[in-house]
Amino acid sequence: MDDTENLDSPVILTAIMAETVTLGFTMASEPRTGSLLRTLAGSKPSGAILELGTGTGVATAWLLDGMDEQSRLITVEQDPEVASVARKHLGDDPRVTFYVDDAEQVLARIADLRFDLIFADTWVGKYTHLDAALGLLREAGLYVIDDMMPQANWPDGHAEKVRDLIAVLEAKEDLVLTKMSWASGIIVATKRGLTDRRGA
Repeated sequence: MDDTENLDSPVILTAIMAETVTLGFTMASEPRTGSLLRTLAGSKPSGAILELGTGTGVATAWLLDGMDEQSRLITVEQDPEVASVARKHLGDDPRVTFYVDDAEQVLARIADLRFDLIFADTWVGKYTHLDAALGLLREAGLYVIDDMMPQANWPDGHAEKVRDLIAVLEAKEDLVLTKMSWASGIIVATKRGLTDRRGA
């Protein structure tokens, strides 16, 4: 089996990727990550989904491709230039709401909402404000992060931050997680109530 073949990418992705390359934006999610996100979104009928870090909309397109008509996606991006690409190609989809704003501010604004799937692909909700993001996750909801294996665009010292983040997630008693040395390095965690802990 070749996990890079026959991914059946969203049709709109060709145009998004062309503009992504033109902008020189190098932080878009890779295709296998997108494929996984689409599958996970498809597992949440009528789901509420949150994406932190829209970028140019690459992962956004995959998420929308997996969502049913009743699902809704909120996606957040601070950089208006890259967000404009996503809005240009995906903004007509009524299932998605774009926030072009600092993710920290948006997390505070939507603190009363709960989500079935959170894809944290920016600093906020991952390396900072992790508890705020996880607090928005419903029980049995999924929290997904990528880029957990070394990347060419990592700044000095970032490997230590990744290691520390993994340790924090592993220590959380209300999360069940799987670490995958696959694609760019992915962690999928699901939230459970503390009463569901083994042996409780």
